[in-house]
Amino acid sequence: MVLPTRFSVRATTLAVAAVSATLSMPATASMGNLGTTYGVMPVDVATAQSLSMFNDQVSATYYNPAALTKDKRGELTSGILHADQELRSANPNANGDIVSSSPSQHVLIGMKTNLSSLTRFEHPIYLGFIAGVEKYGKEMLAFKSETSEAGQYLQHGKEPLFLNLGGATPIWRGISAGASVRVTLEASAQLSAVSTLGGETSREQLAVNAEPTLKTILGTNIDFGSTFCPDTDCILSGWETALTYRTKSSAKTSVGSDIIVTQIVPDPGLSLTVATIDSFQPETLVLGTQYSGNRWRIGGSIEQQNWSELENEFSRDNIKDQASLAAASRIRFDDILIPRLGAEYQLNKNFSVRGGIAYEQSPLKTTRNPELNYLDTDKIIVGLGVSATYNRTHLLAFPVRLDLGYQYQQLQERDFTLIDYDGTETNVTADGDIHVLSGSITLKF
Repeated sequence: MVLPTRFSVRATTLAVAAVSATLSMPATASMGNLGTTYGVMPVDVATAQSLSMFNDQVSATYYNPAALTKDKRGELTSGILHADQELRSANPNANGDIVSSSPSQHVLIGMKTNLSSLTRFEHPIYLGFIAGVEKYGKEMLAFKSETSEAGQYLQHGKEPLFLNLGGATPIWRGISAGASVRVTLEASAQLSAVSTLGGETSREQLAVNAEPTLKTILGTNIDFGSTFCPDTDCILSGWETALTYRTKSSAKTSVGSDIIVTQIVPDPGLSLTVATIDSFQPETLVLGTQYSGNRWRIGGSIEQQNWSELENEFSRDNIKDQASLAAASRIRFDDILIPRLGAEYQLNKNFSVRGGIAYEQSPLKTTRNPELNYLDTDKIIVGLGVSATYNRTHLLAFPVRLDLGYQYQQLQERDFTLIDYDGTETNVTADGDIHVLSGSITLKF
């Protein structure tokens, strides 16, 4: 029984290695998401996502598709995002250890346009999409799923492919609605081979499939002034409210192998299957409001994220499944509320500044998570940004806009108990610092 057990590990390694090489997934990842962990565009980064529900740029396809109607012009946007993170796990009896310092580096591209010219109706229909790819466009899937003795952070790391596509239309005076889909991938691979005890394989067959899955995002926006007093100013003028619902989503990968070992394991061979999830995004409901003055606006939102659903997802994960552990040791998650507040001021017709703050509770309820040893803390998020608009250029008919956004995330100290594979317990304190810098250029048409 020893040889097949040893070979089962080798077969799993062969299968996972083959799939990793084929799908280009050599990077550390997390349960995070570019849109919720940092912010998609510089405006979202700079305001800690507090004004994202009213942002008329292409990132609206994720935060609130209905906001695509706020600007009638078409738009082409490209940008980059760099998140430098130092995530620590310190033993009180030793020097602090850096668990992760790998940056997240995204290149972004998006576009929105009015499709009404394609129809016989004059009613505007806006279509928008945005995509973000890790390692400045070189890494389509950032993926790593593992157990850990040293501890691993739940929500931070490199982010997988970020892709959203959606549309919106005005419904009635100041009221608009929109819908979009978040695209994630479910990858599967099947490896068949004949191997010697030395690990030399022959008659290999490898089949890899990656299927997109579509998760719905719904949004609506109400401009109270346009709705209730469109022809004159009233007490409701300047007030807007938005509501968004996002279904849960996750990236999934499954690897299967059928290995025949010469003189040890006959046909049909040793069957192994590994299924795991990554980049889970909880069901989310967001309510936001803002008030706009002559050259300024202030607003905020309350965001509910239902992380408790992740417990059921883990039960179907071969790597993160904790069914064999005692009920008191299993990982637990809380549903959380995230308050956000931000403001923007127009300095003149060319420049504007903005900022925002948010407080995000950790959804990780348990501080003892054997084998997985997840770490996660509460976060204070602060952002600042600036925009510059060039109204007249020598070549372009419409203004060009440049945006810069900076964000600092302070991970608050939180105590955890790490449990290694031998059952040894170590008390540590988790904390960290994250610096995010984002820039973009937007062309109107």
